[in-house]
Amino acid sequence: MRIRDWDRSLKVRLFGEFFSNLSFWMVFPFLAIYFADEFGTSMAGILLVASQVFSVGANLIGGYCADRFGRRTMLFFSATAEGLAFILFAFANSPWFDSPMLSFVAFTIAGMAGSLYHPASQAIVADVVPEKDRSTVFSVFYTSINISVVIGPIVGAVLFFNYRFALLLVAGIIFCLVGLAIRFLTEETLPTDVRAQMASGSNNWMQIIVKQVKAYGLIVKDKVFFLFVIAGILLAQTYMQLDMLIPVYMKEAIDKQVLGNLFNREWAVTGEGSFGILLSENGLLVVLFTVFVTRWMTKYPEKWVFFLSSFLYAVAMLIFPMTANFWVFLIAMAIFTLGELATVGLQESFVSKLAPDDMRGQYFAAASLRYTIGRTIAPLVFPLVTWIGFTWTFVILAALALLSGFIYLLTFKEYNKRNKEMVL
Repeated sequence: MRIRDWDRSLKVRLFGEFFSNLSFWMVFPFLAIYFADEFGTSMAGILLVASQVFSVGANLIGGYCADRFGRRTMLFFSATAEGLAFILFAFANSPWFDSPMLSFVAFTIAGMAGSLYHPASQAIVADVVPEKDRSTVFSVFYTSINISVVIGPIVGAVLFFNYRFALLLVAGIIFCLVGLAIRFLTEETLPTDVRAQMASGSNNWMQIIVKQVKAYGLIVKDKVFFLFVIAGILLAQTYMQLDMLIPVYMKEAIDKQVLGNLFNREWAVTGEGSFGILLSENGLLVVLFTVFVTRWMTKYPEKWVFFLSSFLYAVAMLIFPMTANFWVFLIAMAIFTLGELATVGLQESFVSKLAPDDMRGQYFAAASLRYTIGRTIAPLVFPLVTWIGFTWTFVILAALALLSGFIYLLTFKEYNKRNKEMVL
């Protein structure tokens, strides 16, 4: 499905979200440094965890609101709220006023607004794109995000520390403009019958909360979806290490490694420098091959693609501790990235197939628990390294990845069984 054939709502989202994501990634990578300088490392860690907790709650609420109030309404509200939060963040870092605590409050509001945004944005794809094309559409959005992830931190490294007020102010304005574009250039995609059904429900807030809790309870009881989330949490323990265990290990493994001579000058890398190169490799491969790999993988049964992804992550985890050779690390990262790309788009497409029309937003919100819970557990690798060392820690991560692969096979076994029962 070509971009020119997309629904206008998707085109507006793709264009607008590229600039909003670019603005976000000019700021986000440097917030830990900023808060650590202002509050101290320990307090900064506590504050960032607290902010994440608020975002998780907002994500689950956002799923319900997307199904009740409409996709466009939630996207407009969330983007505008995030823009106003960034403007508040700018005010807290202006030439006239400086308040780290207000900066944290603004950042937390921006994070919550972003979490409200995502369930509705993913549900739109399920609303307007035929099932056979959803994987490709999701992969295009994933590529767009990763382009901003590659460019944003490079530009932000200069602007955030030297022109913070201007950067935050412009970012806030961009988010507000994206919200306005969504409001006036897109149509509501929530099915009419679902909208009428949700509107006829109670407006009492206590009853709404009870209804929402029951809805997420039904999602947890969905055996196929529950297995899918468990497998995702286990697999997250591997790809979350790209920002945790892998850089620490490379710093330990590589002091200074001479790679060769170029123009009669010695070319060498350190552990930190080699990790930077691996990150660039990952980002470049994602940008160049996401759509291609997604189209390639859609030719094969989904269960084996998910298992292949887990297997590739496991292989990468086993290669890393085997050597301190930089070139082998490059190969391991290529395998790691192929495991990442194998299921890009397929994951969201599978969630959209599981979700009833009136609960798509909530299903996408619940599916995000793969990342939030995974991100919470992943730092446990550091005490594990202290107890058993790097090699066995990587082996355990590989075993978790393989276990997730087998759970994915069980997931699709139950999914096919359920489909056969529905036919009968």
